[in-house]
Amino acid sequence: MIQDKIHDIVGKLPSGVKLVAVSKFHSVPELMEAYRAGQRCFGENRPQEFAMKVPEMPSDIEWHFIGHLQTNKLKLVLPYASLVESIDSKRLLDSVNAWGKANGKVVPVLLELHLGAEETKGGFTDQEIIDILSEYVDADSAYSHVHIRGLMGMATNTDDEAVIDSDFSRIEAFKKNLDRMFPSLAGFTELSIGMSDDWQLALRHGATIIRVGTAIFGPRKV
Repeated sequence: MIQDKIHDIVGKLPSGVKLVAVSKFHSVPELMEAYRAGQRCFGENRPQEFAMKVPEMPSDIEWHFIGHLQTNKLKLVLPYASLVESIDSKRLLDSVNAWGKANGKVVPVLLELHLGAEETKGGFTDQEIIDILSEYVDADSAYSHVHIRGLMGMATNTDDEAVIDSDFSRIEAFKKNLDRMFPSLAGFTELSIGMSDDWQLALRHGATIIRVGTAIFGPRKV
């Protein structure tokens, strides 16, 4: 039962850690079962599916967008997303900032660090994130319509727990280093790491957000 799975996970979370129920490819009735179990934060990967589900679900849901976002799909996501976790290029960050300016909004975002071993994974290098934050904290920064809330990362897709642990250790250490480098950075508090198979390991490395799909809803129905 979806309800039992949610209660089991939430019961193991420390105070202050948020569970994002990843609902890609799952139906609105399944999401509503999670909702009735008390789940209020959901994560979607695909803009069109995201925009279709929002009006069919209760209005008190906190929606996170966690997938690759193309700049021509911003209008499907940004009006509804409480947090865009997957900012993986400066071009996308600039486009989100421009959308916020045009629409009178400040968009909360996370910067995605390229973490896993796979070259196909998106995300910034360490230096690219440092450069962005250096510009962001400047008094004359153009980034007045995004609120950078922290980092997101996806560990290497492997069964080797030592590799995953190393990935999480790296992003945890990098986040702490950024906190020291940018002490004036307001609200830079989130670390989104950990999915269905590794969220308990992520908690040991300071995760404040975990993104869990299969362990709640079962295998995706493509």
